[in-house]
Amino acid sequence: MPSGQLIIEGRQWLRRVVELHTKSLTLAQHREVLALSGWLALLVGCVEYDMGDRHAAESTRRAALSLATEADHSEVAGWAHEMRAWFALTTGDYRGVISAAQAGAETAPNHSVAVQLAGQEAKAWARLGDRRQVEVALDKGRRLLEGMPHPENLDNHFVVDPAKFDFYSMDCYRLVGEDRLARTLAEEVLRAGTDFDGTERSPMRNAEARVTLGVAAAREGDLEQALIHGERALQGDRQSVPSLIMTSRELAAVMRQRYNTEPTAQDYLNHLQDLGREKPGFLPS
Repeated sequence: MPSGQLIIEGRQWLRRVVELHTKSLTLAQHREVLALSGWLALLVGCVEYDMGDRHAAESTRRAALSLATEADHSEVAGWAHEMRAWFALTTGDYRGVISAAQAGAETAPNHSVAVQLAGQEAKAWARLGDRRQVEVALDKGRRLLEGMPHPENLDNHFVVDPAKFDFYSMDCYRLVGEDRLARTLAEEVLRAGTDFDGTERSPMRNAEARVTLGVAAAREGDLEQALIHGERALQGDRQSVPSLIMTSRELAAVMRQRYNTEPTAQDYLNHLQDLGREKPGFLPS
């Protein structure tokens, strides 16, 4: 669903559920309404951030955490910490990612969010250049994932399945220069995120997988394929602008280093700069 449509529907549902607080509720019903409000706030906050509205997203995230605290709902609280880790990751605050990931893991150690928190921590260590801690965090996430049942509804954003963890691993291995492994994982992410008829079920994961393929191609000297993957990643109605810019920045760095005099590479860099100008808070360096 396009972000603009999803944000409208999410806010409408949030208003409806919040209105239930005015009704006469039992204690159990009150806690359930608080938890439902928290889940909806998490969803709305994610879409706000996808659309580049950092301030609104952070306010909504804080509201979700407050609702989770009042409802004593550790899973919603864990995802609120995960959102803080994601926000920190895309703005370059890698120590902040690690802090948020560890706080979330302490809050919700037995929920699938702990797997995603381990993935976010691994991403931060990869950007800090600590290969050993990358493997420690990925191993922790894999062990947690293996001990959990396979989710019934893979369309739920707030569940973690093996394909989602492959996505996190792909990002880490691209960053540490394991191009062959990163490419294999990227191809698996694309396979898992695309229906048999070509419909993309996970457009944002697929976009980042294409950036990964572009980085690998660029490092191998194949500018044409790098540009094909890089431009394809920037297309589509459903986008996470901060995540796209964060990962595309790596492809841009390779372009500048190896293909700075190539007009087609300059076209790609200009396209990326235009995307960043649309959301000034995420303008790449």
